Amino acid sequence: MPEANKTAKSTASVGFTAEERAAMKEHSSELKKAARRGSRATKADGESDVLAKIAEMSPSDRAIAERIHAIVKAVAPELAPKTWYGQPAYAKDGKVVCFFQASEKFNTRYATLGFSDSANIDDGTMWPTAYGLTKLTAADEALIGELVKRAVS
Repeated sequence: MPEANKTAKSTASVGFTAEERAAMKEHSSELKKAARRGSRATKADGESDVLAKIAEMSPSDRAIAERIHAIVKAVAPELAPKTWYGQPAYAKDGKVVCFFQASEKFNTRYATLGFSDSANIDDGTMWPTAYGLTKLTAADEALIGELVKRAVS
């Protein structure tokens, strides 16, 4: 068997990619950090964590993440910023409602704005829960604002 195939096969048999394992480690660190903060945790702590993660992103992902962060804060100030698997997320009553995933996180060609099942975005019997983003236009920003408002309604 060629060496490349052995590597691919052994990676596949492990079950998780290096990026997925890194995300799980980040989530574990986030849980430990939250436990240490305990009842002292503030919305400012979460905001600081989110802004630090955004600052680490590539310029194209950072530009999108900064706009999404500003939109979420403007249209849904009741959402608490937090990191979730090492990415910016926004929670209501401790449950993540929406999140941003940088394209570099899992080496994809686009960033993602996703909504959890806690989001009130149901529309009939089928609706999107994630949106691929390569850049943001004014129309995209307006749609994101509407989706986030609906998600917390």
